[in-house]
Amino acid sequence: MRDELERQYVEYFQPRLPQLHRLAVMLCGDADRADDIVQAAVTTLYTRWRHVRQVDNLDAYVRRSVVNTFLTERRGRWSRVLLTEALPDRAAAAGQPADERMVIRAALRALPPKQQAVLVLRFLCDLPVDEVAELLDCSPGTVKSQTSDGLAKLRKKLGVLAPAGGGA
Repeated sequence: MRDELERQYVEYFQPRLPQLHRLAVMLCGDADRADDIVQAAVTTLYTRWRHVRQVDNLDAYVRRSVVNTFLTERRGRWSRVLLTEALPDRAAAAGQPADERMVIRAALRALPPKQQAVLVLRFLCDLPVDEVAELLDCSPGTVKSQTSDGLAKLRKKLGVLAPAGGGA
């Protein structure tokens, strides 16, 4: 039975690891930290796989685990520790200047963890409000207010004017 469970676990996660890593990178902004977040999430899921594999929407459950691992990691003191004065240079993503990406990433990192997660899930992962609410275990109204507040803080930090009509 154990061999069968391990086989199912590997078959489920192997093709999904790249997308889970992308989600974690979007949340934390660092590929190495994203590796740690995904590793922690899938390790936890491995220990509970017998029960986890039976949930109704396994993909959503796994995404939620990655988001929760990010939020937990962000709350800890260790997430604020830098081992070097300056971060190493990283190659820019195609189509967007490196300095613009870094400014946006820094502004996003300055938000509270839950607002950051809401904005990443809503706009970078393109998830609907209800799905984000389910992932973060909150109401759709909370997602909407976190989105509005987070966008307002980003606009202020980036010096961008709010769109006409004041909506987010």
